[in-house]
Parts: sequence; C-alpha cells; structure tokens
Amino acid sequence: MKIDLRSDTVTKPTPEMQQAMWEAVVGDDVMGDDPTVNALQEKAARLFGMEDALFCASGTMTNQLAIRVHTQPGSDVICDKNSHIYLYEGGGIMLNSLSSVKLLDGDRGRLTASQVAEAISPENDIHSTLTRLVSLENTMNKGGGSYYNFNEIKAIRQVCTEKGIPLHLDGARLFNALVETGEAPREYGEVFDSISICLSKGLGCPIGSLLLGTKEMIGKAKRFRKVMGGGWRQAGFLAAAGIYALDHHVDRLKEDHARAREIGKIFEAKPEVEAVFPVDTNIVIIKIAEGISETQYVHKLAALGILAVTFGKGLVRFVTHLDFSDSQLEELRKRIA
Repeated sequence: MKIDLRSDTVTKPTPEMQQAMWEAVVGDDVMGDDPTVNALQEKAARLFGMEDALFCASGTMTNQLAIRVHTQPGSDVICDKNSHIYLYEGGGIMLNSLSSVKLLDGDRGRLTASQVAEAISPENDIHSTLTRLVSLENTMNKGGGSYYNFNEIKAIRQVCTEKGIPLHLDGARLFNALVETGEAPREYGEVFDSISICLSKGLGCPIGSLLLGTKEMIGKAKRFRKVMGGGWRQAGFLAAAGIYALDHHVDRLKEDHARAREIGKIFEAKPEVEAVFPVDTNIVIIKIAEGISETQYVHKLAALGILAVTFGKGLVRFVTHLDFSDSQLEELRKRIA
C-alpha cells in the first residue's frame, strides 16, 4: 500500500462526490448558461459576501487573473519572497501582467502591516515601479501551512486603503486556516478586493479554483480567462464537485490537521531529522541533518511506500488530505519505526 503525502491534490473524488457530478445539469459556460457552474459561483460569492465569482481550472489561473486585472504594465506586486504567485506560477506576474515584484521576508510567509507600508513605492518617483497590488497567502505553503492572525490582515487592509492599493488573497488553503481560527469567510470577503480559493486541495475536488471579487472585476477576469484559453463548456460536472465539497468537506479538515501533527511527532523522534517546522494545519516540513541529501531521503521513504516531496535544501514536505486515514497513519508510524 502506497501512502501518498506528496500533496493534498492527489485525492480522488468520493463516491458521494462522483454521484453529485454525474447528476449535474450542464450547459455551455462560455455562453453563461451552465446552471451548475452558475450555482457554484453564486454559492461561493454568497459564502464570502462578495459580489461575484469565476470558476477556473486552477489556483494559478485565478491568482494570475487577479493580478492581471489589478495591475498595469510597469507596476509592482508586494508579496512574500516564498509566495506561490512568485515561486510556483511560472513567472506569470511578469509574463501575463508585465509587472515586477517587491519581495518581503515574512514570518513563515506572513507579512506585517509595517513591512507592507515600507515597501510601497512612492508615487512621485519616476525611477520606481508603481505599487498596484498587495498579495497575501493564507495558509502559507512554504511556511509549513502557517496562517495569519486576522488582526494583522485588517492592519494590512488599512494600509492598502490609505494608499488606494487593492489587496488580494491567495487562499488556496484558506479553509484550512478558517477551521483553526473560527473566523467566517464573510470576514475575509470584507477586507480583500479579490480572493482565490482552491477546490482541488483540502476540499478534495478533481479540479478547479474560484476567483471572487466585484462584478466589474470578475467581468474583466472572465475576458482574460478567455484570452488564456480558460473558457469552459459543459463544466457543470466539475462545478458539482465544488458544490459538494463546500457543503461536506470543510469541517473535516481538522482531521487532516490532527494527523499532520502526529506525523510531525513521528519525525521529531528520528535522529536524522534536525527539526520539524511548527505544524499548524495539514503541511509537515522536516529538516534533514547536514550531510543527508533531501532527494536521497525522499527516495528512501519511497522504498518504504511513503511518498513525499523535496522542498528546498535539506527540506522534505508531507501533506495530509482526504484520502489519508488513521489506518494509514498507523501504517506510516510502523514503517518509519
């Protein structure tokens, strides 16, 4: 039995989700008449108290659409140096939006209001780019699933409001943060100009992400989505999975977090593991002792039937998910021992 902890994107639809997908009523979404896509978009917008939403193929697409709408060529985006939008989206900020970045060094990827305020480009300096977007990531992938204190987000919002700069959230794993903090999605909808949420990670859908914002902003994003080749046809089969996930797979994320913490404890006891990052949600990052290659270590784990990924020099990442059970956790414990 393989224990696959490479990512929470490896999940398969549950039988109940599959049933919802096959029963979906569909249409042509490019023409705007797929009723299940429309229902998903309306549901997500209502959940966050935002005006509109757009169903897309991936979180990279929703992030890049938001950046494209908010920025202009020659502007800059403020984000953490380890942000997904910078490290893992193929240079899309530069390629799609002709914009630069201001990279900040946050606490496990979490920025502060003072950092953001200091990084904003002066409007009257012709030598500088113009700051046109601030982007946060919650939870933070490279930070080991760390999540923000909402008061800090509100402070960053205040800075952005004072400077007239939009605030975007890469919320690929936002629901993982929400089940830990107890905050409501609507609270996030009140402080962000745009939000990207992923359905194919912790929520267990086979594909898809949503971009949320104003009707005007989503209208522009839909045009750019078409330019990128992202127009759907009968996408309702996929949207039905998203509706099911939002109804049934949010609260159970706490189970993933509990299992992740157990994995952290298992590796803390291993002599070759120098450190385990704090386990806040469903991501576990371990640091291997000097002299041991992270690639070799991942290969050794694979030989035991445990799949993980390298995550930088000396680092290995594990991600718990819908298809990782208590029995698999106990099997992992035995194999590691």
